[in-house]
Amino acid sequence: MARIGYERVSSDRQVLDGQHARLEAAGVDRIFSDEAQSGRKASRPEFDAMLSYLRTGDQLVVVRLDRLGRSVKNLIALVDQLREKGVDLVVLDQGIDTSTPAGRFFFHVLAALAEMEADLIRERTLDGLAAARAKGRLGGRPVSYSPEQCRAAKTLKDAGAMTAKEMALAVGVSRRTLYRMLGEQIPA
Repeated sequence: MARIGYERVSSDRQVLDGQHARLEAAGVDRIFSDEAQSGRKASRPEFDAMLSYLRTGDQLVVVRLDRLGRSVKNLIALVDQLREKGVDLVVLDQGIDTSTPAGRFFFHVLAALAEMEADLIRERTLDGLAAARAKGRLGGRPVSYSPEQCRAAKTLKDAGAMTAKEMALAVGVSRRTLYRMLGEQIPA
């Protein structure tokens, strides 16, 4: 029986150090690490490699349940897949050990809570965006050109004497920005 660790961070700004130390302290034999990988993705490079590596009798050890995923459906499918392989799941922070009936029950409850939390975050984000739009604020990057540049580009376009590349150079923007300013599709 091997204890296999899995750790994941969602962005480049996060580090694996804390998870790594906890997994080593838990006595794992090998650690698979995914960096800048969303928990919503069912497939991640090291996660997939770890699943292939696991053998009957092994234990998969993670620090927190959300390191495996955020969807109840995916987490339950993962536990079913592990059970079919004869692999148990141990989650250190939540005290889950699927080799016991209580651990399996607790896992399902926590998975449902993790999904609810993700849904609440998504709802709050959408509500915040809607409130900002109602106040006239739009999301996304700031506009990279001035109203004067836009007027100049439209005047040059109406004159019809220049190519898009020449107009962009004259106005001081990229060709892509020129097309965005003029509200046209970029030609293939």
